[in-house]
Amino acid sequence: MKIIFIPFFVLIGFFATAQAKPDSTIEVGKKVITLHNLVLNNKLNVASFIEHVKNDSSFYKAFRNLRILNFSAINDIRMLKKNGDLLASLHSKTRQIRSANCRRMETLEETTTGDIYDDQHEFNYYTAQMYASLFFTKDSVCNETNIVKGTEFSTEGKSGMEKHKQQLKMLFFNPGKRISGLPFMSNKTAIYDDDIADRYDMSIDFDAYNGTSCYIFKQKVKPGKEDAVVVDEMTTWFNDSTYEVVARNYVLSYDAGVYDFKVSMEVQMGRFQQLTVPVLIRYNGNWKAIFKKRERGVFTATLFDFY
Repeated sequence: MKIIFIPFFVLIGFFATAQAKPDSTIEVGKKVITLHNLVLNNKLNVASFIEHVKNDSSFYKAFRNLRILNFSAINDIRMLKKNGDLLASLHSKTRQIRSANCRRMETLEETTTGDIYDDQHEFNYYTAQMYASLFFTKDSVCNETNIVKGTEFSTEGKSGMEKHKQQLKMLFFNPGKRISGLPFMSNKTAIYDDDIADRYDMSIDFDAYNGTSCYIFKQKVKPGKEDAVVVDEMTTWFNDSTYEVVARNYVLSYDAGVYDFKVSMEVQMGRFQQLTVPVLIRYNGNWKAIFKKRERGVFTATLFDFY
């Protein structure tokens, strides 16, 4: 009688394969979502999870927390030529100081190249102006809170640059929500709504991100549907215990003829005491508006030393 010897590692592989659960799909409304096997093992209530994702305010809350804290920041803004060479830049270290219910910003270090500033020391580039509106403070700002409830973005009463800034904030802080005031694309941003669900492949996975166990929710536009959406792809890591956003990567694009843009962003969160705060923001964007030159900009904000 012949004795057949099967290596131990082959047996291990066989039993692992036999016991592994395949990915599954579930329908929530008109959304078809792929669940990876670790999510199946955790018995996640997918319908409740999707509803939480749709109404999440923790991402915006993290940025509002910056209004009530002291912190330092390294700011890196680069404007690029068509071939990728550097056109103009700013690199600085700033410090936000909060005192007597007011906050102000000090510039500790700054180096610039090219024509990043004009003769009045204002930013020459729309991308840099957008960055400044989000992360720089010229004068003291008082009586702010980090409360999210009841605060809404609006373009009402705004025009020109101020209106564009507000629209950018809508896309930046609330990606995936229906946004009014964005010509030609207001009905294409609400990626969680059933009426555009068939334009995306959606999945939920489970893994660690910087040591935090997370549910990973990903939406990616289906091939051939790119012209029907603004959010091409978005991946969000949610803390599996609190459901707060731990990190988010997203790609936005649109071409309306009179203007077009392609923007990718990455945001990483950290913790200070009991507050979630952004600690790293990366942006890479290419946009063109009528009567303006095309801009290719890259910026990185690194926030640290909170107290």
